[in-house]
Amino acid sequence: MKLDYKNIHTLGELKAAGYQTKSVKDELRDNLVEKIKKGEDAFTGVWGYEDSVIPELERAILSRHNINLLGLRGQAKTRLAHLMVNLLDEYIPVVEGSEINDDPMKPMSRFAMELIKEKGDDAPITWMHKSERFAEKLATPDVTVADLIGDVDPIKAANLKLSYADDRVIHFGMIPRANRCIFVINELPDLQARIQVSLFNILEEGDIQIRGFKLRLPLDIQFVFTANPEDYTNRGSIVTPLKDRIGSQILTHYPDDIEIARKITEQEAKLDSRQTDAVYVPDLAKDLLEQIIFEARESEYVDAKSGVSARTSITAFENLLSTAERRSLLNGGDHTMVRLSDFLGIIPAITGKIELVYEGEQEGADGVAGILIDDAVKSLFPKYFPKINKLERKDEETVYDELLHWFFQGEGFELMDDFTEEEYKRALDSIPALNKLLKEHQPDYDAKDVYFLKELLLWGLVSFKKLNKQRFTDGFEFKDLYSSFLKDI
Repeated sequence: MKLDYKNIHTLGELKAAGYQTKSVKDELRDNLVEKIKKGEDAFTGVWGYEDSVIPELERAILSRHNINLLGLRGQAKTRLAHLMVNLLDEYIPVVEGSEINDDPMKPMSRFAMELIKEKGDDAPITWMHKSERFAEKLATPDVTVADLIGDVDPIKAANLKLSYADDRVIHFGMIPRANRCIFVINELPDLQARIQVSLFNILEEGDIQIRGFKLRLPLDIQFVFTANPEDYTNRGSIVTPLKDRIGSQILTHYPDDIEIARKITEQEAKLDSRQTDAVYVPDLAKDLLEQIIFEARESEYVDAKSGVSARTSITAFENLLSTAERRSLLNGGDHTMVRLSDFLGIIPAITGKIELVYEGEQEGADGVAGILIDDAVKSLFPKYFPKINKLERKDEETVYDELLHWFFQGEGFELMDDFTEEEYKRALDSIPALNKLLKEHQPDYDAKDVYFLKELLLWGLVSFKKLNKQRFTDGFEFKDLYSSFLKDI
């Protein structure tokens, strides 16, 4: 029922309008039912969960369950909780001045009941928008029961000249103040066990206890908890009786393919419009960026239990554009294109976001980041060029022989970091065998992206140990694999 909330200001007017009390869980359920019937998306902007997490989340809402979203970092757990706000009614009536958002038709607090007893149908009400009905708390070791549930306020007792035996001295915590709202506790296992115990009655029996006051407050709250798998956090766990009181536990996951990962990165990256106008990013560069993150999640050097957050690819993408932009600014240019060599600029975005196992620590964070870039190139290479077999017969001819022979005969090939656009293209165009390979195997490839593809070919040959790549202060040098040995003879 839609009410004219702008013209309803008292309890009597609310009754006359035929208002019916509805719990927050029923609001969520009813509005979700309407969206499903209309074929509307209830969780827009979340990609890759259409056939897994979102159906489970919708089933939990339809079941009126409290929910625990369990997954590794950077899997949109908090975002899903935020999006549930869209399933709330636009406005709800609240007793004016109530600390715990009392429903005028079902007042709970002493304040609301006394106000309605005193003024009757003239009791004033206000309207609360759904955007105000979301509260969250990050679980940290210093969270107390007083923070969440409440405590006796000695200042209030002194000001009102009340005894500590009077329940008006109570200061309500975050959870009672979130009555009729969605309340999220992030990283639930980090909450001390004794604090988790304080949630038992709220979730099941509907009463709270504050410093000896047993208050029968049937709080109306949709709880959403988020947690990392317990075997990763090692700082605590969800106590079993609390798990038992949470209706649905839903497992989240990382994107299953590069296309979905790209959508997430492009949606979430915070880019300056001037930057995006000045820097062109080939599709292949976007795929390579996501492939690096996929490689990290499978890498023997990275702790799989900690996960590799989607924020890694987002910040890496921001760094990638900034690397290209900086080069362009130094060269006095207005426009540039991302180069494969620019991927060195994303290393700081990777090293701070991956947890290394012992072998990774031995390689060093920068070293592991470099390995991940090379592994990503190696994974994408066969999609664009003929496969390079690990074992080849002696004197077996391959499509790469002419290009490898060019390097064998020459002194090598340099790509400097500060090359202008013209110098960069001229350098890559100067290798006839490279141009020939692209014409044979990628004749219809987008002309704007062809130079990035040329770099991918060179880096791919290095990854498959057909060429040698050396990094020096301000550029790369590609050489024949055995040139350094021959010089020493």
